[in-house]
This record gives sequence, structure tokens and C-alpha cells, in this order.
Amino acid sequence: MGVLNNRVQKCVKCVRKYTDFVPKTAIVLGSGLGNFADTIKVESILDYGDIDEFPRSTVAGHKGRFVFGYIESNPVVIMQGRVHFYEGYTMEDVILPIRLMHALGAEKLFLTNAAGGLGDGFECGDLMLITDHISCFVPNPLLGKNEEEFGVRFPDMSEVYSKKLQGIVLDSARELGISMKNGVYLQLTGPSYETPAEIRMCKLLGASAVGMSTAVEAIAANHMGMEICGISFISNLAAGINETPLCHEEVKAAADAAAPKFQALVKLAVSKM
Repeated sequence: MGVLNNRVQKCVKCVRKYTDFVPKTAIVLGSGLGNFADTIKVESILDYGDIDEFPRSTVAGHKGRFVFGYIESNPVVIMQGRVHFYEGYTMEDVILPIRLMHALGAEKLFLTNAAGGLGDGFECGDLMLITDHISCFVPNPLLGKNEEEFGVRFPDMSEVYSKKLQGIVLDSARELGISMKNGVYLQLTGPSYETPAEIRMCKLLGASAVGMSTAVEAIAANHMGMEICGISFISNLAAGINETPLCHEEVKAAADAAAPKFQALVKLAVSKM
């Protein structure tokens, strides 16, 4: 067993001291979206701090715990608060939760985040289905010795975000009367927001929204053969597009305001997966 997989298995052993729940779908909740976990049928809750050598979320609004339960008949594990590279963690730490949830049984991954929209019809409050991502501005999470237990050395990235799951999300949005945009998500390191010049660069590269998470989690999940979908909540328009300065409190407040439609969409989509 490789060093990284050994670490994952130690985490699994620790989790199993508290629960034997086997999830099929893993959900990562972004800024301002953590209360979604309170709307499901909860079986057990486990703080990150109760797992040996597990990274802890330090961002305001991220509770830092796993919630195990059901959405309809679908057994899920929900991350209330992710770990970010900008918090000073290594990429190994950042993707450890994804590897752990997969090791616990999750075969699908539903990623969410709050992101800055890059114009072109986006408005604050929109939901964007992630169809692809750009991750070359952050370290690849698969750097270093490859451990075959996780996946192949050179994983294909032609379809990181499952077209099948995208279809389920879009069908669910139509059923609920929720308007959905779609586009390419670009991950930067943060924690500073982007300059107007950087946002112009991101637009030239083909990005529709920009944030500080998600893409590396999707890479790790794809490496392990998980089916992935993702939604960005457009919490603000990016620098140079929006005339007002950006702050985390406003991002979280915008996400809180949009929480009901987001929760309804995720709940319905996951119930169909």
C-alpha cells in the first residue's frame, strides 16, 4: 500500500469508529451553502477534528464536518466546509477529503462553490453548471509518485464532468423552473481576489467563472474513476466587471439569499442520480 493510500485508510479506520454508513454520492458544499446538510435525513455527523491527521477548514461559514444521511433513497456524505490551498494546506491535504469519501463508498461527486462571474450575461445569483475547468494556475494534485490504488499515472481528462449527470441537473432545473447557465470554471489560488487585468486574462482563456477551489477536487475524483458534476453559484461579478470592491461577507450573504433554490436543485438532482 502506498504512503498516501495508507493515510486515507487510517482516516477510514477512524471514521468507522463513529459510523458504518456507506455513501453512494459525495457532496461538497461551498461558501454560504453549508446549511443544505440540515435539510436531509441525517444519520450521523462527524467533525473533521475527530479524524486523526485530517485537515480542518478555517474559513468563516465552513463548519468543518461530514454529514451522513439520505436524500430520498440515495445515501450521501456531505462536506460542510472544504479545505483550500490558500489556507496553507498541501494539495495532498486539499484532496484528502475526496479520497476519503471515495474510500467510504462514494461513486459520484457533486461539487458546489461560490464563484465570480466574468460577465457575458451572468448576474449575481445565477447558477452555472460546470461543463469544464481550467486548473493550470494551481499545482496539479496528482504531482508526485502515482499510487495505482487511486488510478493510472496519466488519467484522461476529456470528460471530467459527466454529461449524464449534467443532463440530470438540467432536467431537475427545468422541473423546478430554475434558470441555469453553463460554462467553464477557472481555479486560482486565492486568497486575494483577482485584479481587473487578471480577470481579462481569464476571459481570454475561455473561463466563465473564477474561484479558489473545485478543479483540483474534480481532478482527484476523476483520477479515481468517480462520476462528477458541479455547480457554481455566481455570488458576485468579478473585478473590473463589478464596480464595487469584493469581500467575503458579501459573497456569503449572496449565497445565503440564493440557498433555497440551490438546495431544491441539488436535492432533486441527487435523488435522481
